[in-house]
Amino acid sequence: MKTRLSVMHPYPTLIIDDEPAAREVIRTLLADTPAIQVVDEAANGLEAVQKILLHRPQLIFLDIQMPRLDGFGVLRQVWPDHQPTVVFTTAYDQYALRAFEVNAIDYLLKPFDDIRFGQSLGRALDRLNSRSQPKIEALLAQLLAGQAPARAFLSRVLVKEQGRMYFVDLSEVEFVDADGNYVTLHTATGKHIVYDSLTKLETRLDPKQFVRIHRSHIVNLAYVQEVETHFNGDYIVRLKTGRVLKWTRNYRDKIQAFLNQAG
Repeated sequence: MKTRLSVMHPYPTLIIDDEPAAREVIRTLLADTPAIQVVDEAANGLEAVQKILLHRPQLIFLDIQMPRLDGFGVLRQVWPDHQPTVVFTTAYDQYALRAFEVNAIDYLLKPFDDIRFGQSLGRALDRLNSRSQPKIEALLAQLLAGQAPARAFLSRVLVKEQGRMYFVDLSEVEFVDADGNYVTLHTATGKHIVYDSLTKLETRLDPKQFVRIHRSHIVNLAYVQEVETHFNGDYIVRLKTGRVLKWTRNYRDKIQAFLNQAG
């Protein structure tokens, strides 16, 4: 990815995201931009506040949903002392208007591609080069002209594996299981491991399609062949692929999502 803008001295930039893979994606996309110098990264909100005040970057890429302190909380703490140009990164487009209220130049809806990223970076560099403070109305017009189609849930997941990165379409994922801080996406072609918690991933999945049936399992209802009652209020779930999972009674309130598939 190349940008049309260049400067004599690159702009110090900070990448803030609690997902290591997400930080690496942004760092990789910025690597060929001489106008940008990535000075550091932060993995949570409190660390972000410290590093913003330490490095005083001119540009930050800021995740909204983070543990301990979210992106808006980060800006509330640093804004009286330092006001960088902000590009929000988020999985939820409903944050857009609130992002503009805190003077963000743009926001990137995860997962984004290099074209969308380049558009956002170009806007940020335009602002940095002009030293201007565009009005909220102008920012909103830019967003509406260039944003991805509105949606609240993920359609694919970024996987980092053996030195490469690729996306897995969630429509191909039969079920997800958890192992500590990792989750495994099971597809017809194999298994794909992602550094994430099952609970956090669950919040980013469409609940009409992906249902938590066990503390360690989320199932894609499109692959469910049948559900049969078991003892003690549990259910047995048989997938079209032949896999058998248990739907425990602690999650039986979610059975309506399966019943709705017939509608």
